Amino acid sequence: MRDYRTKKPKATKWVRVRIIVVGTAFSLCFGIIVGRAVQLQVLDGSELSQKAAGQYKKAFHNRPRRGNIFDRNYRELAVSTDVSSICAYLHEISAPKKTAAALGRVSNLKQGPLARKLSSDKGFVWVKRHASPKEVAAVKKLRLKGVDFVTESRRFYPLKTLAAQVIGFCGTDGKGLEGIEYYYDSFLSGRKSSRTVFKDALGQCFTVGEPSCDGRDGYNLILTIDKNIQYIAEKALCEGVGAFSADSGMAIVMAPGTGAILAMAHAPQFNPNAFEEYAPWSWRNRAITDSFEPGSTFKMFLAAAALESGLCTPDSKFYCEKGNYRVRSHLVHDIHPHETLSLQDILKYSSNIGAAKVGKKIGYAFFYDKLRAFGFGVKAGIDCPGESTGGLLPVERWTEMDAAAICFGQGVSVSALQIAAAVSAIANDGALMKPYLVQRLTDRRGRIVKSFQPTRLRRVISSETAGHLMSMLENAVADGSTGVNAAMSGYRVAGKTGTAQKARPEGAGYARDRHIASFAGFVPAEKPEIMILVVVDEPRKDYYGSVVAAPVFRRIAAETLQYLKIPPGSITPGNTRKSLTASREAQRMG
Repeated sequence: MRDYRTKKPKATKWVRVRIIVVGTAFSLCFGIIVGRAVQLQVLDGSELSQKAAGQYKKAFHNRPRRGNIFDRNYRELAVSTDVSSICAYLHEISAPKKTAAALGRVSNLKQGPLARKLSSDKGFVWVKRHASPKEVAAVKKLRLKGVDFVTESRRFYPLKTLAAQVIGFCGTDGKGLEGIEYYYDSFLSGRKSSRTVFKDALGQCFTVGEPSCDGRDGYNLILTIDKNIQYIAEKALCEGVGAFSADSGMAIVMAPGTGAILAMAHAPQFNPNAFEEYAPWSWRNRAITDSFEPGSTFKMFLAAAALESGLCTPDSKFYCEKGNYRVRSHLVHDIHPHETLSLQDILKYSSNIGAAKVGKKIGYAFFYDKLRAFGFGVKAGIDCPGESTGGLLPVERWTEMDAAAICFGQGVSVSALQIAAAVSAIANDGALMKPYLVQRLTDRRGRIVKSFQPTRLRRVISSETAGHLMSMLENAVADGSTGVNAAMSGYRVAGKTGTAQKARPEGAGYARDRHIASFAGFVPAEKPEIMILVVVDEPRKDYYGSVVAAPVFRRIAAETLQYLKIPPGSITPGNTRKSLTASREAQRMG
């Protein structure tokens, strides 16, 4: 018989070892589980809660509808329309190259770049924003997995090129990039609203939170621009620019009594619906952003300063040196020689020598102060981006030749807007108004949110001076004057021509073959309803303001007065229009 008593202690010992090993293993596992639980619940609890919420709770943002832009009579200039964009969810696309090839055939996209886009590690990509209805229909027929469609809002300009530089345009994301669209973007774009959506494991919504109350659609803008007057100005300007093979042109029509811009035309034009197809310089509202030397139109402000100084009357006489006048080492010329001219005849015949002598008599410091009062060298504060201050040197930096040149509109730079506002001040009995383009903001229901009223900036000249100057400017459009081609049958016209040489690009003096032709005036002179400025840059077939710009002024004025139903009034004797050929000699004086 065997004795098992010696083996029992060994078996018991082995059982204990196994129990200890197993217990230790369980203890380690339990400790790890507890530690992990502490980490997940305590240390990383906040972060994990956010991640979990991100899987079942989503915040969806509703993009507000961009406000429309209307003209002063509530005719649409810019609206928003719904369009489809093509997108792709990359985790659902198993064959990017094959998908890209299929999309490329129907969407006019290059397959190489599209394949690289679909092969990226992003979760979502745009295939084509604002696709055409034809492209969307073709892609839908393909039934490609992972390719989807998103409805977006796209800006549309129903009148195409009309007032394009004023209105501007929006980018693909609906943000204003130029013009009024850019300047008033925060009002037009509105505010996003958001709501919380809860989803189950299958991705189906089961609870929707209340939308936030701070969202709103964009406000509508009602401009001072009149669609019909804008069309009249653009058509006349484009034909004038084309007739003289000019580089470009600008025209402004303003209501002198309020400062409201009725039209702001540019040539060449561009279509904001396809702005990327045009050169960027053509997008710019050059009537506000660009500066140029005005030439003889500036003489009307010299005449205003001379009358306001009390040292001159319309009949004050100045000896004009028979066409040649030396200022230090420089020689000032007149196109036609004159001996003695009155102040009003200096304006009528556009004498540079007479202007230089008038400026010297009244004092350059007084003239400078009056120019600043008219708004030159400072911004007018119009509600459009990129306004230029122009260039007016402080009077203490004027040399004698600088001063003489500024008197006849050289050596100083101005914007078309500054000229238009200053001429409007003369027409408005001497009071300068702030020019503006937007008259009110309304909400989607048409309720007025904000109104912009006419703003009087300051009185520039006395009512008496404005009256005298008005008569002098009428005389500057009479038979034999430089502005005769701006005269109209049945209406009294007041205005002044301008012909300025352009500075050479290299900065050494003036170019003989590069000019700016202009005409600025208002009508009817006895009760001004509209102020019109026409500026034509580098005309080639002729370059005098009387030949190039004055006829454009006359056409804009005639059609606008007819549109506004302003009847003809009395006509001053001798203020009838001559033909272009018969008045050639008079035209070449300014």
